Order: sequence, then C-alpha cells, then structure tokens
Amino acid sequence: MLAFISARQAGLDDPLPLRPAGCPPRWVLSLELNKDRDVERIHGSGVNTLDIEPIEGRYMLSGGSDGIIVLYDLENFSRKPCYTCKAICSVGRSHPDVHKFSVETVQWYPHDTGMFTSSSFDKTLKIWDTNTLQPADVFTFEGTVYSHHMSPVATKHCLIAVGTKSPKVQLCDLKSGSCSQILQGHRQEVLAVAWSPRYEYVLATASADSRVKLWDVRRASGCLITLDQHNGEKSKASSEAANTAHNGRVNGLCFTSDGLHLLTIGTDNRMRLWNSSSGENTLVNYGKVCNESRKGLKFTISIGCDPEFAFVPYGSTIAVYTIHSGELITMLRGHYSTVDCCVFQPNFQELYSGSKDCNILAWVPALREPIPDEDTEKQHLNPAFEDGWSSSDDEG
Repeated sequence: MLAFISARQAGLDDPLPLRPAGCPPRWVLSLELNKDRDVERIHGSGVNTLDIEPIEGRYMLSGGSDGIIVLYDLENFSRKPCYTCKAICSVGRSHPDVHKFSVETVQWYPHDTGMFTSSSFDKTLKIWDTNTLQPADVFTFEGTVYSHHMSPVATKHCLIAVGTKSPKVQLCDLKSGSCSQILQGHRQEVLAVAWSPRYEYVLATASADSRVKLWDVRRASGCLITLDQHNGEKSKASSEAANTAHNGRVNGLCFTSDGLHLLTIGTDNRMRLWNSSSGENTLVNYGKVCNESRKGLKFTISIGCDPEFAFVPYGSTIAVYTIHSGELITMLRGHYSTVDCCVFQPNFQELYSGSKDCNILAWVPALREPIPDEDTEKQHLNPAFEDGWSSSDDEG
C-alpha cells in the first residue's frame, strides 16, 4: 500500500484506477441539480460544447455561440459546502486569436492537459497550448466546421477527424500539420464524428444525408459499413430508406465506453443503438427523442455504471435513458432555455450541462434517497435501485 501511495504521489500511476468501478446505478438515478455548486458565468450567449479532461477529471472546457472558450477548475479549494467553480482563463473577444463565430466543439488532448482543440463556424480548427493560451496550429476549411474529434486511445496516429459543410470527412494530422486524408462517401454535410474508444483506426461519421458510416482509416476504400435501420430487409415500405440510419438528418454520435455499441440521434426524433462490429440495428425502442437541432447535438454516455445511461439534451431538459433497455429513467430540469450539450464526469459520477441560457449546471448524485412508504415500497421501487446482493441473514 505504501508503494502504491508513493507511486501516486510521484505521478507514476494514472489516477483513473481510483475511479469507482461498476458504480451502483442508483448514483446516476439520483442525479439532482447541485444548488451548492455554481459554475462561474462567463459566456454572454449560449454554451454549445463542454469537455472534461480525462487525466484527473478536474479541468473543464466550454465553447460558446459568442466564440469564447473558457477553462474551468472544478476543484473545491475552499472546502466549503457552497462554492463556485472558477474560470482559470479564457479566450475572450479581446484575444487576438479568438474564434470569429460560434465555437461548436472543444476537446482536451486525450493524454495530457497541455493542449486542447476547438472548432468553429468560422471554418477553422485550432490547436491550443494551454499554458500560453496561444494557437500552436490552425487548420482552415472551405466550409463551416460542425464537429471534430481526437481518438481517446490512439498510439500510432495523431489524426483529428473533422466534419464540415462539405460531404467529405477531413483527417488532420497533428504530426505533419496538414490534412492528410479525405474520406468520401457522404452526400451532404457531416454533422458529427466520433472515434471508437476500442479500435484506434475506426471512425464513425453522421451526416445530413441520413447516413452513418463506419470507417477504417487505413483502408484505401475507407468505409467499412453504412448503417441500415432496416438491417438489410428491403421491403416496399423501406426500399427508399435502404442504407439510412435515420429518416432525417443524423446529428449525434456517441460510442459506449467499451466501444461495442454506437448510439445515434436524428432529426426524425429517434435514437438508435447499433452493434459497432456488425452494424446491426439492435432495435432498442427509446420512444420519441425530441431533436430540433439543425447542427450537431452533443449528448453523452455514462462511464463506470452498470447498466449504462445516455444523457440527451431534450428541449430545456436532459433526458436520462438506460441504453440497452431504452427506458426513460428521468428528466433533469434546471435550465431556462434549450440545452445544447452535456458531459459526464466519471470519477464522481457527475454531469455538467450547457444551455442557450448561458449557464453551465452541475448535476450530482443525491446523498440520500427518499425513504418510500413501507406499504408501497415494493410496488413503486424502480428495479434499477434494487441491490444485487443479499445479507447472510436473508439467505438463512
């Protein structure tokens, strides 16, 4: 134990193993708005995107419709019950390299906090040095940039996938500083991109052409699978929609943490779960998932929970679904306007959300669960709250 503690103090061990493994589902099921924790309000217009660095889970980035990027420290230095997460620094309107238009995606470099990336409607992707808050590199595109993503597991490449107004998916290489590859196959603008957390060369892309494609960027042809909501069953009713993932624009993508499944959202108000290896539609029914966004929708999936949950912006609320059953667990209410993004903090099983109301809210597990009436406990208790073990007294 002493050796373990010494290694942690010296920074030799990654902090992620300290994260609770297989947290009880009740932690997520009891999420509530934290009234004692504020996130300093810096943005003068809507918050479009959030990202928490995966090393310590301590620093959070936000990007807004005002073009501003803000870096927050989520640590409670005051040790007081009520505190505010302060903005450490920001790329404000007076910064010479600030984005000219709305920032649509921010992402930390997956391996350390010394670098982060941002992309914007001003047709640029910028690579930032966190310490100097200056751009180390800038990629410029012909059309609006909707989304970008770096692989969380890549060790053999430094590619950033970029979705733009063009139907071509751009791959930017941090090592060479150039757009090294173009993936062709979509027919309209690419609204969302996501690398697999399981295979470093596998990329998922979603487009306004109703299609979702999986790519192996090492292959000349590129495309592995075009997802088909009908699983290849081309009846008269579905022939026109063959090889489409949704019946509308597909503007949201998210892999499960193990990379075995892919969750997609479209403007047909449907969310679908896919087997990422076979491309099969698992046919999980989530009901109507309201999605009126004309650009990318930034939703997220829990990490370290069993079962897994999806947190989906739903108007001014956040809908929480059990991924593999499709059950709508709860609606998180607290924002005054449309929610545009949310991000999960796995170390403490917390959620942060950004909205057009310019606020970032923190959602944390309730310390205590309400005690149900004894006569109605069994009748109303959600099965997900039930413990999966029994005491020796019960077994006897």
